[in-house]
Amino acid sequence: MNKQTGVAIAVIAAAVIAVGGWFWYAGTAKAPTQAPGIAADYKNGTYLIDGQAVTLVGGRASTPAAPGSASQVVTQYFGNEATGDLNGDGTPDTAFILTQSGGGSGIFYYVVAALKTAGGYQGTNAVLLGDRVAPQTTQISGGEVVANYAERKAGEPMTTQPSVGVSKYLRIVAGTLVEVAHPNQ
Repeated sequence: MNKQTGVAIAVIAAAVIAVGGWFWYAGTAKAPTQAPGIAADYKNGTYLIDGQAVTLVGGRASTPAAPGSASQVVTQYFGNEATGDLNGDGTPDTAFILTQSGGGSGIFYYVVAALKTAGGYQGTNAVLLGDRVAPQTTQISGGEVVANYAERKAGEPMTTQPSVGVSKYLRIVAGTLVEVAHPNQ
């Protein structure tokens, strides 16, 4: 075999491998079933908590508290679901409470919304209710989320049971969950 024949065989072999690889990839590649950031179920959605994207799997997420740390930040579905249209598209959305703890004594409570789209649910940012508060009810009325909970009186230690009733009013504004003043406040 001369040098030209060897080069020709190498070129043909490379072409066969490339074409075979393309056919293999085309046969195994799957089109995404949902747009990025869209989840089939709100308990598997992605929510923005203090600027960090947190993706729930079965209502729970766990990430290292710091790089290389054994401590975990655990975010989980608490409940208090409410259903109603939050973004004016005529489709019922869901608001609910998440908790987040990082190994210390604090348990932080947040309200989030999952906006229903044609492909599933789009999570929003989280709005903090507080540390070790006592959630009561969550409602959606007139495109507004009302989160009712109890907190401590000013100056009371964190070991005191929450006893002061509070309501937080939230709306979707330009895709973001924001606290709004209530007319009676």
